[in-house]
Amino acid sequence: MEQESAGSAAAGVVYSLVQRHETLATAESLTGGLLAASIVDVAGASAIYRGGLVVYATDLKAELADVPVDLLAERGPVDADVAAALADGGRRRCGADWGLATTGVAGPEPQDGKRVGLVYVAVAGPNGDRVRRLDLAGGRERIRAAAVVEALRLLGEQIHAAGVSETAGATDAADGAGAADGTARGGAGTSGAGQR
Repeated sequence: MEQESAGSAAAGVVYSLVQRHETLATAESLTGGLLAASIVDVAGASAIYRGGLVVYATDLKAELADVPVDLLAERGPVDADVAAALADGGRRRCGADWGLATTGVAGPEPQDGKRVGLVYVAVAGPNGDRVRRLDLAGGRERIRAAAVVEALRLLGEQIHAAGVSETAGATDAADGAGAADGTARGGAGTSGAGQR
C-alpha cells in the first residue's frame, strides 16, 4: 500500500513540476535512494529531476550537501534544521528549483538519543523552506517507505502553495496592487533558473 502511495505521490509531483517548468533534486539520509527511485519510476521524470545526493554518513552531509559542520556537531544528523539544510544543499548542488530531503532513524536501534521512527522531511523551494517532523511506527522498511511518501506529500503541498501564491500575485498585479510582490517573485524565479 505504501509503495502505491509513493508512486501516486511521485506522479503528482512530477506532473506538477512539468506543468510549472521547474526542476527537482533530492538529498537523502535514511531513505538511501528510495526517494529518488520513486521519482524516476514515473514516466517523464527526466523533464524535471536533476539528480540527488545519498548522504548516509554524517560527514558527507557536510561535505556533499553543505550542511554546517557546527550544526551537525551540536544537534546530530536527525534534526529539523539539518533536514532544511539538506534540502537547500541538494537544491543548490544540483542546480534545481526545488530540493527535497529526508533524515531520521529507521532502526532497529535508536541513534544519538533519538528514537526509532523519528524522521524529518524538508522542502526548499522558490517560496521558502518547510520542514515536517514525523513520528513513524513499524519496522525499518515501513519507516523508510512512509518517509518517502510523506516527503513527496510535503513537496506537493509546497508546489500547490507556490501556485496559489503566484495566482494571487498575478491577480494583485492586474488590479494595480502588489506589484512589488510580483516583481520579487519574478526575480526569484529568474535566479532559480540561473542556477541551472
